[in-house]
Amino acid sequence: MSLIPTFLGGNNVFDPFWDPFQGFPFNNNAIVNAPSSSSARETSAFVNSRVDWKETPEAHVFKADLPGLRKEEVKVEVEDGRVLQISGERSKEQEEKNDKWHRIERSSGKFLRRFRLPENAKMDQVKASMENGVLTVTVPKEEEKKPEVKAIEISG
Repeated sequence: MSLIPTFLGGNNVFDPFWDPFQGFPFNNNAIVNAPSSSSARETSAFVNSRVDWKETPEAHVFKADLPGLRKEEVKVEVEDGRVLQISGERSKEQEEKNDKWHRIERSSGKFLRRFRLPENAKMDQVKASMENGVLTVTVPKEEEKKPEVKAIEISG
């Protein structure tokens, strides 16, 4: 729990891990019916790539739901030393000329998520795996150094 004050309905705007799109009331039809620009598709895909981040005593663990994607379509990278970046692209389904679409709700396009990791992250030991459309990225943590206590003899 942060001691920094929060604004905008409880989201901590000073937290570097705050997701400004978390819980934002998007109307899927507005995105789907928007002009077919690449930015509208990319925004839709970005918003729909949800990531959970938990910290265990041993590691930081990220889980991203990426249904329908193969591991070859996803990139996991470390940027500038402490930034974990997950990106990829969902291909748009091919349209046949006789097809009549009634609804398009699944997003396509590029997505990108970045997370600034704390100092205790071992960025050179990051591991990633993908199973059943769920990407799991594990970033091990350095052991917490306990302060060395030295007893001082009292003379007199």
